[in-house]
Amino acid sequence: MARNSNTAVFVALVAALVISTASAVTHQVGDGIGWNVPPGGAVAYSTWSSNNTFKAGDTLVFTFASGAHDVAKVTKEAFDACNATNPISLTTNSPATLTLTSGEHYYICTFDSHCGSGQKLAVNVTGTTSSPSPAPTVSPPTSSPAPVLSPEPSSSASPPAPSAPAPSPSTGPTTYTVGDTAGWNVLGNGTYTVWASNKTFFVGDVLVFNFLNQSHDVAEVTKTNYESCNTSNTLSLYSNPPVRITLNTTGEIFFICTFAGHCNQGQKLAINVSSSTATPTPTSAPAPSPTSGSAPTPSTSTATPPSTGTTTPTTPVPASDVTPPPSPSTATSLGVAGLSATFLSIAVALFMF
Repeated sequence: MARNSNTAVFVALVAALVISTASAVTHQVGDGIGWNVPPGGAVAYSTWSSNNTFKAGDTLVFTFASGAHDVAKVTKEAFDACNATNPISLTTNSPATLTLTSGEHYYICTFDSHCGSGQKLAVNVTGTTSSPSPAPTVSPPTSSPAPVLSPEPSSSASPPAPSAPAPSPSTGPTTYTVGDTAGWNVLGNGTYTVWASNKTFFVGDVLVFNFLNQSHDVAEVTKTNYESCNTSNTLSLYSNPPVRITLNTTGEIFFICTFAGHCNQGQKLAINVSSSTATPTPTSAPAPSPTSGSAPTPSTSTATPPSTGTTTPTTPVPASDVTPPPSPSTATSLGVAGLSATFLSIAVALFMF
């Protein structure tokens, strides 16, 4: 009776766990891109939307640089025409969290030509958040079968010879896409500092800047101009994406976007370039040690001749005084009897519980 009660409690706990895990989903709009003018143009957010399923009660989170973007909910007609004059709602502070209801919803950015450049999102919300699945039928635990005892390996078996370590592959220059999937955009202060913090750059590596043409550019500047976001005197300027820059010198290198306000809102990158290192030489495999099964090395010493003295004969032991070893079947029976007694004790203890 106690055992049935414990099983019922266990089933109830599993059912409560399943119910608690069914909840609304939070969708980060654009994932790594965030809410920006996407490098891929108008298809970027439509592709993201098609890869997600939206239910009533789910939330959308728009992450962007405040003052550089906003989120306007509009009608389908305004969405198609990128008309931001009369939005249903407008959110200017990031992150913007919006809860979804059933039906179609349309969002755009009202800044300049951002909507026309692809910063627009349409989602279709179907039904409600999925209901929890029924609790699975849980069977009470049963006793484990007796373990199978494997015979010990023979001492004469030879251990496997150690394998030679694989040589380290030769590494060439690495190509880094700045910002990864987010590309080169206004993503907020510190974004590109975090991106570069876990990377090591060497001479010969390549930086790739992906951005929307005529919405951003890439300028190499001095450290002073980088810190003050001074765009009036650049060392070099690139405006046609994608921009590929090969790192040819060691030391610190600084990049910014010269579009108004972009550098001050975090579109800036500083990296430190090191000289390349030589590829390590692979270590040769050590010679395997002789095993117990190999032939012994012959001794070079001269064998001692047999003694010429009289050898005392050995007295034989009567057969009745020799205790014969137990037969294999007797030892196996004793082992099985011991294991059976152990599992019988466990079964009795579980039944009493």
